[in-house]
Formats: sequence, C-alpha cells, structure tokens
Amino acid sequence: MSLTMSDVKEKKDVVVETLFPEIANLYGDHANIRYLKLCMPDARYVEDTLSVEPYFAEQTPDMIYMGPMTERGQELVIEKLKPYRARIEEMIRENVLFLITGNAIEVFWDAIENEDGSRIEGLGLFHYTAKRDMFHRYNSAVMGRFENMTLVGFKSQFTLSYGDNHTEFLYEVTKGDGLNRESRYEGVRRNRFLGTYTIGPILILNPDFALYIQKQLGAAEPHLVYESAMRDAYEERVKQYESTEFVLL
Repeated sequence: MSLTMSDVKEKKDVVVETLFPEIANLYGDHANIRYLKLCMPDARYVEDTLSVEPYFAEQTPDMIYMGPMTERGQELVIEKLKPYRARIEEMIRENVLFLITGNAIEVFWDAIENEDGSRIEGLGLFHYTAKRDMFHRYNSAVMGRFENMTLVGFKSQFTLSYGDNHTEFLYEVTKGDGLNRESRYEGVRRNRFLGTYTIGPILILNPDFALYIQKQLGAAEPHLVYESAMRDAYEERVKQYESTEFVLL
C-alpha cells in the first residue's frame, strides 16, 4: 500500500539559537550549550554573531540562549536587539523557550542605571531596573525551589535589580538572595522565558533542570551525559548549601 502525503509527517529538527557567543560568554556559562549538545546531538545549533541578522528574525527557533557579558557588551547587545524588540515579544508570547543567564537578563529590563544616575535604556520587555555599583562586586551562592526541584548555583555581578517580580519569578530562594538583597524571588519567568542571574553553569550544576530543558525541547528520551558524576556533585552541593550560612560579599 502506498503512502499519501497526509500519511507522512516531516520530522522537524530542534533548533537551538545562541545569541552573540563571541561576547556573551563570561563565567564559562557557554558550557550550558556545550553540554546540551552532548545530550541532544541531533538538534541543530545556530550561533548568531553581532555582525549578522539573528536567525530568529526570519525563522522561529525552539530555544534561544544568551549568557553573561561585560557592561560594554550589554550596551552592544541592546543596540543590536532594539530593531527586533517586537519580534522577541512575539516569541515570548508564542512560548518559544528562552534561557537567559547572568547579567544578560538586564538587556530585557527597562533600564540599567550607572552610579552617576545616567541610564542605559533596555528593551523594556520586563519592568525592572538594574543598578550598577562597579566598585562592589556581589558574589554569592544561591539555592531555591523551581517547580518540584531544588536549584543551586552562584552569582557574581556588579548589579542588583529592582521591581516586583513576585508574580513572574523563576524560583523562590531558600539560601542567598533574589533580584536584590531584600527579595526572595530570583529571576523572571513569563511563559517559557526563563531568565536568571544564576550562573554555574546552571545546566551542569542541576541535572534535573537539564532534563527539564530537554523535555521543553520535545526530547522523546531526555538523558544526561555523565549523569552519575553530575548527581553526586549536585547532592554534595545541596548538602553543603543547606548546612552553610552564606557570607555575601
């Protein structure tokens, strides 16, 4: 019996788009994508540099990733993405998966304020303001609850962010701080936009979160490369965090 076109479903490749890896690569966070490649080798991985039109401008990826960068890098990225603000907003509304780590989340804020009161206008997709203090780096471990799992990681930044994220936070903090020292709510989550100051890299430090991301990408059989070592390290880190009083610098 011959098959008709309606009987044949074309297999769609999963497309993971990384924004500006030449500058958005601090703290080793690009290892999030390197690890995802090991777990999902059949996906298609697209890297956009600042000199080219983003893939998402004409196509719809399954996931967009961007990692932390310098303060000058933030300004370059904001200027690059401003023409695509409406397109990014559309993708968030249409449930494209975003994973944005470190200070890359500030690109999507209303503004970043310098110590002298001057402002760098962001994309304005989330109504928060980051305040820089370049003479005092904020360093901390952080732990909290995301859905049915415990997340662990680190923070290292010259900014704290302000605004009420209690209705759209990524996770509730149990050790450390959220967007700022008075907040228990870390990051932002709107539809499938997942943004967090947490670095680590977060996918390597958190095996169940790495599985969660694969499931969000439609992996039929999500799995972890080096799972045993990852889980041993994760469980030891959770024990350490639970028994330690954090010192914030």
